[in-house]
Amino acid sequence: MPTKLDEFYRQQDEPLKSCFFALRDLILAHDPNITHAWKFNMPFFLYKGKMFCYLWTHTKLRQPFIGFSEGKRIEHPNLAFEKRSRIKIMIIDPEEELPENSINEILTMAINLVKKDL
Repeated sequence: MPTKLDEFYRQQDEPLKSCFFALRDLILAHDPNITHAWKFNMPFFLYKGKMFCYLWTHTKLRQPFIGFSEGKRIEHPNLAFEKRSRIKIMIIDPEEELPENSINEILTMAINLVKKDL
């Protein structure tokens, strides 16, 4: 039986669906300590059990983004606050090739913050 997490990905229309699947795979491949869970009605990624990022769709732009829980503590040109107090997001253009290097850089920074808090 499909889980809510599975359904999130399956219910997306293209090109969002493919982009979300690619983002999921990239994030999970980044570190063996990253797990995937359904929290707060969205797909979250945890590092050693601590939430550090999630996937969602930007309401106005209708583009996928990665939200970083402790984004305010990460400085990277590809991250934006957008009226959020703590979370920074990285908006992804589903029509373009994934910026894997930038995503991996930010994932590493986010994980390093989690490691400090463990």
